[in-house]
Amino acid sequence: MPETTPRGLTGLAFGGDYNPEQWPEHMWQEDVRLMREAGVTMVSAGIFSWALLEPAPGTYDFGWLDRLLDLLHDNGIRVDLGTPTVVPPAWFYRAHPEALPVTADGVRYEFGSRGAICHSNADYRAAAANITTRLAERYGAHPALALWHVHNEYGVPVSACYCDSCAAHFRRWLATAYGTVDAVNEAWGTAFWGQRYAGFDQINPPRTTPTVGNPAQALDYKRFADATMRENFIAERDILHRLSPGVPVTTNFMTALSQCDSVDYWAWGREVDLVTNDHYLITDGRRTHVNLAMAADLTRSVAGGAPWLLLEHSTSGVNWQPRNPAKAPGQMARNSLAHVARGSEGAMFFQWRQSRRGAEKFHSAMLPHGGTDTRVWREVVELGASVDSLRPVRGTRTEADVAMVWDWHSWWAQNLQWRPSEDHDPRERADTFYEALYDRHLTVDFAHPEADLSPYPLVVVPALYLATEAAGNNLRDYVEHGGTLVVSYFSGIVDEHDAVHEGPCPGALRDVLGLTVEEFSPLLAGERVRLTGPDGGELHGDVWTEFVVPRGADPVWTYADGLTAGRPAVTRHRLGEGTAWYVSTRLGADGLDTVLGGAAEDAGIAPRTDLPRDVEVVRRTGASGTYLFAVNHTASDAKVPLDAHGTELLTGERTAGRLAVPAGAVRVVRLDG
Repeated sequence: MPETTPRGLTGLAFGGDYNPEQWPEHMWQEDVRLMREAGVTMVSAGIFSWALLEPAPGTYDFGWLDRLLDLLHDNGIRVDLGTPTVVPPAWFYRAHPEALPVTADGVRYEFGSRGAICHSNADYRAAAANITTRLAERYGAHPALALWHVHNEYGVPVSACYCDSCAAHFRRWLATAYGTVDAVNEAWGTAFWGQRYAGFDQINPPRTTPTVGNPAQALDYKRFADATMRENFIAERDILHRLSPGVPVTTNFMTALSQCDSVDYWAWGREVDLVTNDHYLITDGRRTHVNLAMAADLTRSVAGGAPWLLLEHSTSGVNWQPRNPAKAPGQMARNSLAHVARGSEGAMFFQWRQSRRGAEKFHSAMLPHGGTDTRVWREVVELGASVDSLRPVRGTRTEADVAMVWDWHSWWAQNLQWRPSEDHDPRERADTFYEALYDRHLTVDFAHPEADLSPYPLVVVPALYLATEAAGNNLRDYVEHGGTLVVSYFSGIVDEHDAVHEGPCPGALRDVLGLTVEEFSPLLAGERVRLTGPDGGELHGDVWTEFVVPRGADPVWTYADGLTAGRPAVTRHRLGEGTAWYVSTRLGADGLDTVLGGAAEDAGIAPRTDLPRDVEVVRRTGASGTYLFAVNHTASDAKVPLDAHGTELLTGERTAGRLAVPAGAVRVVRLDG
């Protein structure tokens, strides 16, 4: 069995993507000297190097990579070696132009970027298998090799192709999934608008149509595109397992970025030996550290709670957003160690040396254009020492308090066309629910809707438009056995084929919630509604309202105006030994916190009033002990209560009672006992 941690790495991973092919070879010695100064323990290499490794069909040049891996090994630096299959060479596309993907509008992309791949193309699959085989045969036992890195960020920037090869592949996929074309007709509801098929040969991908196409077909095509990319990953992985036994194989995920919402990471997490993730701050004015925590929690959950690895993030600004501010002093270390707190076995960056040419020359790096006499470099060296001091946490697991249900198939279905309101954004609800839990200082695990939820006293469902019968039964069983559930509006509506569940909404969830919804009543832009509740309190909602009919649930908050005035807005349903809450409108942060406060009380979760806002406290535990991470994202010094004596790993100081965490700093305490 392959290892699940980078081979030969005894501490945490610290380093980044190393692209020495962009630089004269005489600079490599200087690079490695500076890597040692910075405390680099591992680099990723070869990810974009296919054209150099195979400059012509069947002609190979491994000499430069031989020298590079030997140099890194001689200096004690481990290597995450890439298969360069995200960037086929120009010669390949000249010979096989049909391997370039085609859009739904019928436009074929051109060579000149990255990730321009039709994953159904047989010539691409053969060429990818060949270069992967050559690399594995040559480097599978190299002493520097720690990890195999297949492809790069599957699904970015292209996940689905709509060419004729994909059409044929899609038909085969449907035949396997459904067996008969009649089963496809039934699942897709093709009786609507006369779309019935008499044979598989009549089915095409959901290419551009005069108006909205079949949503069930579009949903299945998303599944097909995801499965096709995963087939290619598995093919490369299996080659590497066979020729390089014992070395773990991964590919870098982008779990919480909307740019990569075409990938079902629950499925992918089961196929990699080690879950790795890339995370970049979305600097749109929101609290970026909250999204960072969410991404780390989600990645850890995809890993089944096991340690994972942050394989890319940035030392400072990126270059691909409309505005790309630099990180503030100390923010790079804070970002990096916040990932470690939530389960990462290190902190890796894109990239080691900042490029002078190409599309990402303004993307920050560990060694910036300004060299070593820069703030970024000095912070990199300081962070390398901090990461080294945290080697005792390796192999421990992050403790979670609550769970959030998350399902990529539901996102896919929800984001298809012609829904009741374009203002309802399921990702916004997930972000807002997560932020509310974060502000209550609760560490979150994410869970598939059919997963075991029994370990969690509180489970939130911010957006589950697509909910299978199995998911509904699972949530009901969770509540009946003592769990507390909070569900947001427009959840439980359709089954796995985007067909509305038989009977009143919310379909699969009406039993656990103890109510039905007679009608959705989305609000117009700018409209708001008032809610009145216990003791005369008042909340406000926007975007969405519903005509809710309690069927065992008790109204807690009631609509005070609008079309739904007098109807329940927030309900609470006692079921078995547990409680299910339902929120039928979009509440802002304060209103949502009020509801979650009531649910937390039901769940027996005490409020953490002893912790300031934006000071996060997370625990990792394992055979080596219990470690408390305190991350202060504020401009003021903070005090964090400790329930045991301990040793602070970054400073070496003994601690007891209360831990002082300076403004913008991180402290990590190994608790005694």
